[in-house]
Amino acid sequence: MILWQTLRFAVGGLAANKVRSSLTMLGVLIGVASVILLLAVGNGSSQAVKDSITSLGTNSLTVSSGSAAGGSRATSSVKKLTVADAKALASDTDPGASAIKSVAPVVTTSATALYGNVSYSPGSIVGTYPAYFETANQKVAHGEYFTDDDVLGSRKVAVLGATTAKQLFDTEDPVGKKIVLGGTPFTVVGVLQAKGGSGFTDPDDVVVAPLPTVQNAFTGFGAVNQILVQASSADTTTAAQSEITRVLLGTHAIADPSKADFRITNQASLLTARESTTKTFTVLLGAVAAISLLVGGIGITNIMLVTVTERTREIGIRKALGAPRAVILGQFLTESTLLSVIGAGLGVAAGIVGSHFSIVGIKPVVIPASVLGAFGIAVAIGLFFGSYPANRAASLRPIDALRHE
Repeated sequence: MILWQTLRFAVGGLAANKVRSSLTMLGVLIGVASVILLLAVGNGSSQAVKDSITSLGTNSLTVSSGSAAGGSRATSSVKKLTVADAKALASDTDPGASAIKSVAPVVTTSATALYGNVSYSPGSIVGTYPAYFETANQKVAHGEYFTDDDVLGSRKVAVLGATTAKQLFDTEDPVGKKIVLGGTPFTVVGVLQAKGGSGFTDPDDVVVAPLPTVQNAFTGFGAVNQILVQASSADTTTAAQSEITRVLLGTHAIADPSKADFRITNQASLLTARESTTKTFTVLLGAVAAISLLVGGIGITNIMLVTVTERTREIGIRKALGAPRAVILGQFLTESTLLSVIGAGLGVAAGIVGSHFSIVGIKPVVIPASVLGAFGIAVAIGLFFGSYPANRAASLRPIDALRHE
């Protein structure tokens, strides 16, 4: 009965100042929603990176130019990766002994694509070998891949990513049509399956063509940007990495492995590094959002102090009629807790609704623990920051409260 009366008085007190109570709950709402949404964005970013990396396959390795960790070679003496390096790796792919299944050198560039009156600049133009499609886990949706004969003949054929095909052809079937890339005509032979965006980059916004064709039209026959290598299985990735190191040390005439002028990354190490980065990012976002909860708590303190001041005579009358200290304390604690509970509940709803929309290109993924944590912390903040005004109200002497103007 006493609890029900305390709750009824608390609701009445809040209802008497609707605007003030609403603004206080709005502060808590923003804090809770911010925590849920920002943590969801961090989690969504982490999931997008993970999906993007694992989509390449667990047995995929990437070889890039540059001094390895701990290397001391001067930048001018670092030998770039070439098609010859890729051929050396490919010639080492003995099915019975080698851990390497396939090799694909890659060059990337940019150019404007034209089809009829439509002009569009794809995210990248990739020149490579047919092995690239399997190594990068790129599956064709319409048409077909280009072949080894297309590479040997330097034929002007291209496979489009889903985004590029949509931008150039809309609903029209691109297969068999001609596009112009940087002034060079290409025949579209296939369209890749959509892989989906991963934050700020779109892996489907690409044009893939035979390596010699791209080199002849755009980049020249010099170095390649990277070499994609597919291990025979996920279990032989480490062996394949050792094999790549042995072959390239030989082609680059390097005796000391610590002076290697190339880097090898596999999906596991890349995933670990990216997850570590995104976890730090998520924690930072959560810390920033938590400040909003703190600000909401300070707002509760200010509002409750004003409420106590305005209702000093009411407190004096109730105490003069025999209301014990615990009742006064309980009433004002209940009011501050109600403010935080209602605000937190609305904040949870706003955070969950907001997570259904993409934010800066990232699809938020709500963390259940963040919902419970944000709600619980908001309620605890209401109790903590409401305790001082409540204690102040309960400590008033009846005679002083009744004299208050």
